[in-house]
Amino acid sequence: MAGLKQQPGKDLVVLGSGELVQSLMRANLVDEYVLLIHPLVLGSGRRLFPDGGPFAPLRLVDAKPTTTGVLVATYRPAEPTAGTTI
Repeated sequence: MAGLKQQPGKDLVVLGSGELVQSLMRANLVDEYVLLIHPLVLGSGRRLFPDGGPFAPLRLVDAKPTTTGVLVATYRPAEPTAGTTI
């Protein structure tokens, strides 16, 4: 999969596959996260960032609210700061 990142061409986008995204995250192959944050609270469900997973500092690079209250937030992996344990 890492070989795909080195090839020329358009960006790859993953929609709706948490397992694939988690696999790409473990291999440090994600350049950008675009998260649609919906204004509702759920008691349970599958988490994109599971408890006990690796620490991955993210940097917010853009945030736009929609007319329905959904926040479209764009994050990029950040460099760890001094004293941060990964």
